[in-house]
Amino acid sequence: MMTVAGMMATLGVIQACAGNGQGTANVSDGTLADGSAYRTVNLTETDYPDLTYAAESAVDAVVYVEVTVKQRQSQNIDPFLEFFFGFGGGNAPQREQKGSGSGVIIRPDGYIVTNNHVVAGASSVNVTLNNNQSYEATIVGTDPATDVALLKIDAQGLPVIPFGDSDRLRLGEWVLAIGSPLGSQLRGTITAGIVSAKGRSMPSDGQFKIESFIQTDAAVNPGNSGGALVNKKGELVGINTAIVSQTGSYSGYSFAVPVNIVKKIVGDLIDFGSVRRAKLGVSMMTVNDEIAKKLKLSAPKGVYINEVLKGGAAEKAGIRKDDVVIAIDSTSIPTSSALQEKVNSYHPGDKAEFTVIRDGKEEKCFVTFLGDVSATGTVDVDGSIAFYGSKIRTADKQTLAQYRLKQGVEIVSVGEGKLLNAGAEEGFIITYVNEQPVSKAEDVIEIAKKSRRAIYIEGVTASGRTSYFAFGKDE
Repeated sequence: MMTVAGMMATLGVIQACAGNGQGTANVSDGTLADGSAYRTVNLTETDYPDLTYAAESAVDAVVYVEVTVKQRQSQNIDPFLEFFFGFGGGNAPQREQKGSGSGVIIRPDGYIVTNNHVVAGASSVNVTLNNNQSYEATIVGTDPATDVALLKIDAQGLPVIPFGDSDRLRLGEWVLAIGSPLGSQLRGTITAGIVSAKGRSMPSDGQFKIESFIQTDAAVNPGNSGGALVNKKGELVGINTAIVSQTGSYSGYSFAVPVNIVKKIVGDLIDFGSVRRAKLGVSMMTVNDEIAKKLKLSAPKGVYINEVLKGGAAEKAGIRKDDVVIAIDSTSIPTSSALQEKVNSYHPGDKAEFTVIRDGKEEKCFVTFLGDVSATGTVDVDGSIAFYGSKIRTADKQTLAQYRLKQGVEIVSVGEGKLLNAGAEEGFIITYVNEQPVSKAEDVIEIAKKSRRAIYIEGVTASGRTSYFAFGKDE
């Protein structure tokens, strides 16, 4: 028996004992005579990490990514000659720069996930498999906010790494980082470490908009970007993305985008060509001791809502300022980064149950997530058309009959933008725009485009009252 204890008697004690031969670890808690707590863990041989299966099964699905970026060279041209004779500018020669990273094959028909910063600005992308076969790759799509990019090569029957569940990762769990550190000569390098932290907000210059990285101590260096982070089952749990270092090389801290975020991003890129990101519409912060005391919470856990945006999904669901979110769809939410990661897993239109603490009691709020404000004229998957942050569509016959109208365009949702600020409400039927009758949503868009200064809208409210509103148009 091995006993590990702290320097003070009040610290906990862990007793590690021989296993029971059943292939599982038995854990029991107890209290010593002096009142200190201890935990006894019975370990079997299968509980000790054997990472050979994960390494051997995953390495063939990690690729080397080489990119070419063309940059225009600056020239020292006499300003007099440039002004009068047009020298310089578009005639400046271009030079090619090479860069590299890693990628992970996620589908046998050639889809590969990597980091956005690996392929950003690339004029060509070349992928080399672990068997030395090389392919030209096309960029299917990118998402700078999460630093995820999706590539496609013309190949079939490729080895893949199956997706795991990053939500189920545990602190201290063994993981492997696989990639091509420092270039092509070290392709397929495997390093091991543990999960050091979850939901980590990484120190950066603001280039990342997610704050839910997996932190590990697996050695990762430049060139590992876009490579695989796998668990001991050989499942993909993250995409290695960045390190924190004073030298530019590994110094003990590496960060990966959780695979549950990656799955959603690449799924959107394949299905829609762009990322459909759910929006909650709140300003928030992790509950600290001061907030916990102010709200008389039992512990400083959860996410404090300090602002609810007008017209957002949270407001429509009944979430209020000073609420504390503690769970989403039964998933515990201890920090703001955990809430952000969970929301990132949803699409606009998805529904979720939020558990909040309000005035000392648990309340349930049912949220239907909204999406990004689309450019005016963009057609959504449901057939509605974006109009200054809101959605409009041609009113159906039943709706027109209800208001005794022959034609009109319905405002089906009001999001952040000019219509909301002008006082528009859902269910409003637009009958005239700038004194011109409209019969379909496209009429509204066309008249608005031709307007030079302001847009004047007349119609009928959801309660049947004739009304109007107007707003200025940005040039």
